[in-house]
Amino acid sequence: MALTFKNIAPFLNTGQNKASRWLSYIGLGIGVLLLLCSVQMYININQLLKEKNPKKTGFDFISVTKTITDENMARDNRFTEADLQQIKLQPFITDAALLKANQFKAVAGAGQVIPFSTDIFIEAIKNDFIDTVPSNFTWQQGQSDVPIIFSSDFLEMYNVFSGSWDLPQLSEKTAMGINIFLRCTGRNGEQLFKARIVAFSDRINSILVPENFLAKLNKDLEGKEEISASRIYLKTKDANNPDLLNYLQQNNYHVNKDKTKFGRIKQILQAIVSGLAGFGVLVILLAMVLFSFYLQLMIARSKENLQLLLTLGYSPHWLSKTVAKKWIPVYVAVVIAAVVVTALLHFTFQQFIMKGKEELSPFIHWMVLVIALLLLVISVAVNFRLVKKLLYKL
Repeated sequence: MALTFKNIAPFLNTGQNKASRWLSYIGLGIGVLLLLCSVQMYININQLLKEKNPKKTGFDFISVTKTITDENMARDNRFTEADLQQIKLQPFITDAALLKANQFKAVAGAGQVIPFSTDIFIEAIKNDFIDTVPSNFTWQQGQSDVPIIFSSDFLEMYNVFSGSWDLPQLSEKTAMGINIFLRCTGRNGEQLFKARIVAFSDRINSILVPENFLAKLNKDLEGKEEISASRIYLKTKDANNPDLLNYLQQNNYHVNKDKTKFGRIKQILQAIVSGLAGFGVLVILLAMVLFSFYLQLMIARSKENLQLLLTLGYSPHWLSKTVAKKWIPVYVAVVIAAVVVTALLHFTFQQFIMKGKEELSPFIHWMVLVIALLLLVISVAVNFRLVKKLLYKL
């Protein structure tokens, strides 16, 4: 006859302390449920916010400036090459580039087509950071024509206020056909150019010219070769990465909050979910402690019977394994129940709250099942180790 728990059950005092035993089961179930639900919620948050921030190229490009305060407004708050290299070292930043500006005075006009002229700023950045770069966005020394990439937002602003100045509204196509006269003046003289808009940018709010053109004029008109920049553009896989947002905040860098609003939402939600997960782990630990008290009392009350079994030839290892096996079905039932409830809650969330959005699968994530299995293995292992430790003390 095979020896099982039934053979030694009469020798164990398992009828007492039912309250402790059931409290530990309930606590374990609640803890596992909280932990699994937290993991699934964390995954849901990442999937939903990722869909809220689609990327055309697989990367996000965000503009960063140094935060201006009453204390530092009199200082030079521009980025240097050293700042750029330090930013590039961060693991959550793929690349970064300075958005360099003119150090000379620039005045633009459109002749008789649009009868007015205005001071403007022009900037330059690596082509990799510009969303629309046509093949004719180039400039050679001695060339009198200068290609310009104009901000789509600037054109929209012009069309909104053009009526107040009795100026015609312009489409993108018409704007690209207008000849712009650019007068650049510095302490070393003046140069005249004919400019034309070759593309519009939705990413960078500026008037962009080729890098070599801006560098040449800064040197010729103002004698400046190495210049700092007030803005820097970051290339990152996720502009909503909490690590990136924390880094920018710690270094007093300012970023458009609308560009990273989902990241800030994600930070708050992840903090809440992490708190729930931590509370779940705490409940699991307390349940295991309570169950350990129950085992200690059971073995203490069955001490004489267990010593008799050891005297009859039962090995402590066999007794430990046999006694521990009794609770494996309980642990399995608790974990399965927690998985089922988690799946039902997630399905309800996906179907009724999110209205069946395709971004979320109606089924729980495989990571939840892995964690549930891991918790089951840990519970069984801790149970066996505890029983073995108590029996070897007899």
